[in-house]
Amino acid sequence: MQSSDWIAETLVAQGVDTVYEVVGGMIANFIDALHRDGRVRIVSCHHEQAAGFSAEGHARMTGVPGIAMGTSGPGAINLLTALGSCHFDSVPAVFITGQVNRAEQKGERAIRQLGFQETDIAAMAEPIAKAAWRVRTAEELPVRLLAAFELARAGRPGPVLVDIPMDLQRVEIVEPVPEGPAPLVAAPVEAGAVDAVLEGLRGASRPLILAGGGLRAGNAVAPFRRLVDRLGVPVVNSLMAVDALPHEDPSRVGLIGTYGNRWANIALARADFLLVLGSRLDIRQTGADVEAFANGRPIHHVDCDPGELNNRIAGCQTVLSQLTPFIEAALAVGGQSPLDLAEWRAEIAELRQRWPDTGELPDVQGINPNDLMHRVARSSTTAAAFVADVGQHQMWAAQSLELGPNQRFLTSGGMGAMGSGLPLAVGACIGSGGPVVLIAGDGGFQLNLQELQTVARNELPLKMVILNNRSHGMVRQFQESYFEGRYQSTCWGYSAPDFVAVAAAFGIGAGRADDEDELDEAISSMWRDPEAPYLLEVAIDTAANAYPKIAFGHPISEMEPFVAPKAMEST
Repeated sequence: MQSSDWIAETLVAQGVDTVYEVVGGMIANFIDALHRDGRVRIVSCHHEQAAGFSAEGHARMTGVPGIAMGTSGPGAINLLTALGSCHFDSVPAVFITGQVNRAEQKGERAIRQLGFQETDIAAMAEPIAKAAWRVRTAEELPVRLLAAFELARAGRPGPVLVDIPMDLQRVEIVEPVPEGPAPLVAAPVEAGAVDAVLEGLRGASRPLILAGGGLRAGNAVAPFRRLVDRLGVPVVNSLMAVDALPHEDPSRVGLIGTYGNRWANIALARADFLLVLGSRLDIRQTGADVEAFANGRPIHHVDCDPGELNNRIAGCQTVLSQLTPFIEAALAVGGQSPLDLAEWRAEIAELRQRWPDTGELPDVQGINPNDLMHRVARSSTTAAAFVADVGQHQMWAAQSLELGPNQRFLTSGGMGAMGSGLPLAVGACIGSGGPVVLIAGDGGFQLNLQELQTVARNELPLKMVILNNRSHGMVRQFQESYFEGRYQSTCWGYSAPDFVAVAAAFGIGAGRADDEDELDEAISSMWRDPEAPYLLEVAIDTAANAYPKIAFGHPISEMEPFVAPKAMEST
């Protein structure tokens, strides 16, 4: 069997149903083999970065490694931002790049390049991937590709890049195609670790669980929800775990971190026992004052990556374990009943009432962005996922979206890549087979705006909500705080097009809301045809900031703006 045909059959055997690519000469053999086989959908994007992010979105919705392809040189290099995003956010993916023929490679010659577009993409990719391999022989090709799928899924998931020269894309492969993915075997849970955690939870008066992105990456959300139901312990979440619990779950507290819900950060500071599941505890979650975060309380940190355990917070009790077996071991312990935490729950409820998310911008002109998130979510209950680009709108979405039990929240966390939102949403839409809502800003949306053609051509039920504040708002807010309001390149020298007109150019329906009284009708119009793409442009005050925000150098409970809490309403 020719190697490109072997690769096509192997993708099918590994559960892959879609490949994202921008065609080029050095991957033409792969594309042709996939086309002739016919079982894998080929989605042709309009920039390789978008192909990579679409593969990421697809993988996050399905759990199957996402596949992106790029040709040698510029095509492969354009994949790197998405490759790094998969690496930082623990998303399984296999990026397959074409390389020039082996006879055209410079080898050890002291020259910059021999073959046209020859580029050592593996060397560039190595720091931001679990592995990056150059295939050098026909015998090596099947070994490397199968190992890439296994490595992408094993342990802490992530991307693997496999670079295949064009002459090796047409050789005979005698290795049989495996019937399916290699089974993953988790290491046993550390003896006594589960008992110590359960004992600590039972002995605390204000226990709290911090849910991190590792719950999704480790396929542990379902057992996690069962454990929370059983114990009744309140749960805060990181940015990457907005969808760990549905909005209406009685144990869900809210978002923590630099731009977390104020009540959730205060609850995190007041907790007397903290169980951290799959979260890195980086500075955007703990604040710069790590001593105040530790606060002498017991903290149990469970993660599958030894490098992430106790890397900043002194005194953590660490447990090296995959989350699914750890949680299942906790569920297997008999004699458990919900903890009596009525006072603690009431305290958290009071904090939420005193510091509502929609009250953090009391002087905002026009549409309140947090209120917008609530309205969009309540009208989008049939959406399979919400995808947020990167910027102020990302924080408003994470603070205020109301997710149902089966709805997902996707965003670029570690890489924080502006422009990732639209292609992530394309992959999420195709991967889920259902409608998806994109929340984006006017700045980030322009970075991969060309993918509107991918949306239009594939007739994707993608609902795009563009918060247009006529600026790069997050950096403008930074300039307001630290550069005396010199808004170079965020407001001065920046502009955005008429997005309704842009959508029309791509044949996509669109509407606009400039005032609050237009909002409900505009959102309703977006869903008038659930199966059609639609773009809704919403005007947001340029001066609107993403608040609350942890004050630099302060504990997580001290957030800007420093304002008096909302008066308690009489009951």
